[in-house]
Amino acid sequence: MPNTIYFGENLPILQSLPDATIQLIYIDPPFNTGRVQSRQRIRTVGAEDGDRTGFQGKRYSTEVVGESGYQDKFDDYLAFLEPRLRESHRLLAPNGSLYFHIDYREVHYCKILLDKIFGRDAFLNEIIWAYDYGGRTRKRWPAKHDNILWYAKDPKNYIFNYEDIARIPYMAPGLVSKEKAKRGKLPTDTWWHTIVATNSKEKTGYPTQKPLGIMRRFIQASSYPGGMVLDFFAGSGSTGAACLELGRSFTLIDDNIEALQVMEARFRGAEALINWVGFTPSDN
Repeated sequence: MPNTIYFGENLPILQSLPDATIQLIYIDPPFNTGRVQSRQRIRTVGAEDGDRTGFQGKRYSTEVVGESGYQDKFDDYLAFLEPRLRESHRLLAPNGSLYFHIDYREVHYCKILLDKIFGRDAFLNEIIWAYDYGGRTRKRWPAKHDNILWYAKDPKNYIFNYEDIARIPYMAPGLVSKEKAKRGKLPTDTWWHTIVATNSKEKTGYPTQKPLGIMRRFIQASSYPGGMVLDFFAGSGSTGAACLELGRSFTLIDDNIEALQVMEARFRGAEALINWVGFTPSDN
């Protein structure tokens, strides 16, 4: 199946897709934070009266070159999610999986909903993605993790490519043999991985962009080369970028024109591999 990127509201597009054709669904829906999620894109230029000091005392000024965002608030969040999750269950292949990415505000409600749709026995893991970046409140323990719920279509038959998962260093290599320390260990259900930093080469400027290191791990573990991966809150297109690297096919959906523009720039050079629906890439 060809790689496809849809510009449009995701529910009717999901309803048009054929049954049992997707090996892996990863979604990072709006978190219902009640805030506008936005991110500025900035650049710095040399200026004697600049607002910041850089290397060797040189002065620089900061210019805002763009801003993107969306309103992250729902009157009934679960009513918004439920029909989309039911479509996800229909679309998954018999050995397929859903990775549902959320945070502490809604994770317990979402798990109850997913248990209802997939069945409690289909729940395989809650993955904690921990990071240490950004602001810190002094009023409570700073929230520095996201929750990722992993469900199988069939808990007795699902893809898990144990040997293909990239290994990571031991946190205490002195406690294991030199051979084990050199080989590294397989990740557990707690993943320490930085967010996409402002100076990262993979940064697109899109709010809520997820790092490729996280996406690669899902895709390596829970799909086969050539298999179809679906992300219907596609945002900056990190799922598609990881799929291109790892030899998977993908279907991405988003209804934010800024997301499509970010993906257009991100996938420049791979146009022949992608079918765009509802959006026409520029000739530049």
